[in-house]
Amino acid sequence: METLPLVFSSGWASGVNAYLVVLVLGISDRLHDTPEIPDALGRWDVLAAATFLYAMEFVADKIPYIDSTWDAISTAIRPTAGAVIGVLMAGDAPTLQAAVLGVVGGGTALLSHLVKSGTRLAVNSSPEPASNVAVSVGEDLTVLALVWFAIDHPRAAAAIAAVLLVLGLVLVYVVGRTVRRGWRRWKGREPAPTTTLGEP
Repeated sequence: METLPLVFSSGWASGVNAYLVVLVLGISDRLHDTPEIPDALGRWDVLAAATFLYAMEFVADKIPYIDSTWDAISTAIRPTAGAVIGVLMAGDAPTLQAAVLGVVGGGTALLSHLVKSGTRLAVNSSPEPASNVAVSVGEDLTVLALVWFAIDHPRAAAAIAAVLLVLGLVLVYVVGRTVRRGWRRWKGREPAPTTTLGEP
């Protein structure tokens, strides 16, 4: 289970931007032939497809409401990518170990995807698009830095990913409670009294 920390970090990052994770891992394998990274991620056709899809996500992820639509479409894609990367990293390991790594990668990706989707819904309540662009760029840079760091320092990167995941879940929970409270107040308010002409 030596690859478990790298699978966990890659899973968290896949929930945010799966195509960028494939690009970083694949390019790293091409440049350094990293043994922990499966050769399948470094194939030219895989890198080309990941580059094309990342370019689409790069644009869609920065447009208000389009980003949430993209997140909805990616609900099945990101966790699946995290699970596949985990299974590929298992290599020739026993079936049980490969299954565990797949569950860790896919489960972590699902949780971080839910955090990203919930955060974007909150950001979309802002009328200006600058916040969407800032959040999206911040996510891309975090994924890039964390996955690159995880290749050489998997345990430290996994700890960082765990902290980010917990903070994100807490943030989504707090925002969700605030929104529900506001919605209940709005639904429960009494209608303003109406007056007719000639009444004092």
